[in-house]
Amino acid sequence: MNFHDQCLHSHVSLNTQMYWLTQDLIFPPVEKAEVWGGLALGGDLSPERLLLAYCSGIFPWYETGQPIIWHAPDPRFVLFPANLKVSKSMRPVLNRQRFSITYDRHFEAVMRHCQQQKRKGQQGTWITEDMVAAYVRLHQLGYAHSVEAWQEDTLVGGLYGIALGSVFFGESMFSEVSNASKAAFITLVQQLQPLGFTLIDCQVHTTHLESLGAEDIPRYLYMQLLEKGIQQDTVLPDNWRKPTYGG
Repeated sequence: MNFHDQCLHSHVSLNTQMYWLTQDLIFPPVEKAEVWGGLALGGDLSPERLLLAYCSGIFPWYETGQPIIWHAPDPRFVLFPANLKVSKSMRPVLNRQRFSITYDRHFEAVMRHCQQQKRKGQQGTWITEDMVAAYVRLHQLGYAHSVEAWQEDTLVGGLYGIALGSVFFGESMFSEVSNASKAAFITLVQQLQPLGFTLIDCQVHTTHLESLGAEDIPRYLYMQLLEKGIQQDTVLPDNWRKPTYGG
């Protein structure tokens, strides 16, 4: 996952017709989004607003120097856990346990690696310092989670995202060694499926995740699946951080 593999500034236009958020915790309907997915501007990255955004099918994506830009793209790129594809070349990597996979051990380190990862066609990073602080806070509260891939004592790959109900919202991934991020992602999906997770939100299309079984679905269908999914209990393994804030 670079879940944001496309170059942000190549398609973002700060259209004055977009909604400017106030201090009120409210978002416009996702149907009001621009063709490129932008829905609203401004607001903040408080835990309350971020959790409301994810439950509403919306996520922040912007660059340093821009206001916060909230997105609700159509179509939406998702992976149904049962449709996970493990290539023949990845099977020996997993079977031989080339990487040790852990959860929630070094959340901020994973974010920092994602922040520093070089992306083809991308000049900077959308993982701003404010984003790091906000998602570390969500991790401390038990909503944001990291998956780490190790070789001996070296962190060589991983990803992070949000778990709400039966939905895991992927944010970004990195890999310092070939197949490290794939191993982390595949192991994550294989662990979430028997726990009742029904959807992995990948947000926007990447060929990397398409090769693992992700697909585009219409936004209206995504919203139906999301509404059902967030009504479920969030069931996480004992070695994952549990929510301590809100409901």
